[in-house]
Order: sequence, then C-alpha cells, then structure tokens
Amino acid sequence: MSNDTVTLFLCGDVMTGRGIDQVLACPSAPNLHEPCARDARDYVVLAERTSGPIPRAVAPAYIWGEALAELDAAAPQARIINLETSVTTSAEHEDKGINYRMHPANVACLTAARIDVCALANNHVLDYGRPGLDETITTLTAAGIKTAGAGRTLAEARRPAIITLPGGGRVIVFSFGTESSGIPTAWRATDARSGVDLLRDLSQRTADQVVRRVHQARRGGDVVVASIHWGDNWGYDVPKAHVRFAHRLIDGGVDVVHGHSSHHPRPIEVYRGKLVLYGCGDFIDDYEGIEGYEAYRDDLVLMYFATLSAGTGELIALQMTPMQIRNMRLNRASAADAAWLRKVFDRVNAPFDTQIDLAPSATLTLRRQGPGPPLPAAADGRA
Repeated sequence: MSNDTVTLFLCGDVMTGRGIDQVLACPSAPNLHEPCARDARDYVVLAERTSGPIPRAVAPAYIWGEALAELDAAAPQARIINLETSVTTSAEHEDKGINYRMHPANVACLTAARIDVCALANNHVLDYGRPGLDETITTLTAAGIKTAGAGRTLAEARRPAIITLPGGGRVIVFSFGTESSGIPTAWRATDARSGVDLLRDLSQRTADQVVRRVHQARRGGDVVVASIHWGDNWGYDVPKAHVRFAHRLIDGGVDVVHGHSSHHPRPIEVYRGKLVLYGCGDFIDDYEGIEGYEAYRDDLVLMYFATLSAGTGELIALQMTPMQIRNMRLNRASAADAAWLRKVFDRVNAPFDTQIDLAPSATLTLRRQGPGPPLPAAADGRA
C-alpha cells in the first residue's frame, strides 16, 4: 500500500489457552476448574473426535495454518487481535467457571503471526488473578507485542498501543471492556489496583470521556482504533446502546470500532465513512467438537483486512477471508462455506444498508455502504 493508505488486520477472540495450549510445545498443567471438565486435554480429544488426529508439541505457527499465507499476501501494516487468554504460570485462578491460560513459553505462537497489538480488556485476561495479568503483560512486552486495555494501574490500562508506520503516520489502538461481555466489576483497574479498562456504561458521558482521551493521543495522519469487548456470545441482533456508542466514538474522532465477544460474526456498518465491526466472532479457540449452537457455524471465522485513508481514516476497502477451524488450526474455508457466510451477512447487515460480495476466490468484500437504522436490542464449555 502507498503512504496514502493503511491496511489493518483485525480479528475476533484469540483464545490460545486450554486445549490450544495443550497441543503447543510447552503446555501448562492441564487441570481445570470447570463444572464439566477437569482436564484441558479433554478439549483436544473432543476436537479429534470431530476432525481426526491432532499432533502434539506443534510448532508455534501451527495454529495459524493457512492464515499465515493470507497475512503475507495482504501485507497489513498493523495486526491487531483480542487476546482472550492469560499468559502465565500462575495457579491463582478466579472462581468463574471457565479459565483460559497459556504457558508463557508458548508466546511464540503469537509472534509467529507477527502480531503487533493485543487488546486485553476482556473477560479472560485475569482468569489467573492479578499475578497472572502482570505476567501476561510482561511476557507480551518482552516478546515485542504491544498491549492495550489492561495494566498495573488505571493509567496503564488506559494507555493506548501505538504502531508507528514507515511513512510517518501511526495506528493508535485503545482497548475497552464492558460488563455485558462477562468482565467482573472487580477486574476494573484503579489508581491503586491492576486490572482492565472497564467502561462503566455506554452512555454519552462515557463516550465523551473516551473521545477526550482520543483527542489527547492522536495527531494529524493517525488512524485510531477503538477495540471493544461487549455483548452476548450468541445472536445477530445489535443492542441500540452499541450502535449509539459506536456512532458517538466515530463522531468524536475514532476511525474504526473493532467489536468482539460474540462467538460468530455480527453485522458490519459503515457510519460517516468509518468502519464499525459490531462483533468479529472468535478466531482461534478450542471449541471444535463442543455441541450446541451449530446453527451459528462458529467453526467459520473471518480475517478482516480494512484499508483506510491515512489522512482521514475513511474506509476505502474491506476484504474478509473466511477460514475454518479444523484440527485446532486455521484452514481456508470452502467456497460453499464462504457463500453461507455471505448469505448470513445479506440478512443481518440489511438494517445497516451494508452489502457483501463473494469473489471467485471465496473472499468476501464490502460492496455498498450507507447509514441505516439501529437494530433492536438482543434479547456452554464456551466462554
């Protein structure tokens, strides 16, 4: 891309703990504290019953599979994920039913994909307590990965990650979480306590506070991403509060709203020329073989490649590459599966006047955009 544009890679939840951690080279102790599972290796067995044998002690790049070639081909200037896993050896687990932990020695599974920023304001980053959060941040920083949304103090949790681009511009990433995604209130960072940047609500006042922070951080030529962990795991409806909040952020200077928490993709909107992803869906997880919610096809995941104007942050193009989780790695989805995703988008994007084309290469691209009315409010071993 030229200096006039910037391409971002965005995806939903990357959950490298539990079963994923068990197939990597240095697995954590497999003991779990779940009501239905006591051993993380059980999730590997479930996946094998569905898709066949899965190797153990795999190379760091294994879990990314064919996604790595897609990343190389798109050559994004910034690679941004929501890391929904604690990276720690801490045994101080939170009593919350499901806990995700990856051994710090496996952090190369993130550097293998050259991840630039991990958003951390989510409902699993403190699964192994505040010592686990501290080790997570320390491990990622030592690996050269920037973090946003969690920290040892409120000021650190609120500090955005900044990627400096070769042409002199920057990508600034803020990360926020909401209680609606399952983040405990006690995880909120304070001046004297580590934690996440947990929004108190999605009101105009809260949006204004975020906008002030954006104005303090950005300068001419910057692209600003607001990465938000919000909402329920299932369903396509977008709460009106999410729509209002996203619009207020964009009105205030945010260029991309990167929503996640849902286990499958949710609607896409282009508001005033800016991209809003209300829910990117999961991207890497160990849900393969877990029954229930099959109608949502949570085995199908998306790589979002958004090309923006470096000067204005306006969306120029959006390409989505469908992948399928199989054998605990990412595989290129079939043309039939890509067509299924396109039909889903045709239905759920309609209120936002956003249409998606299916290319012969089985990629999805944004075709038409425009304002639309907000959708009504939304009325498992998955977290």
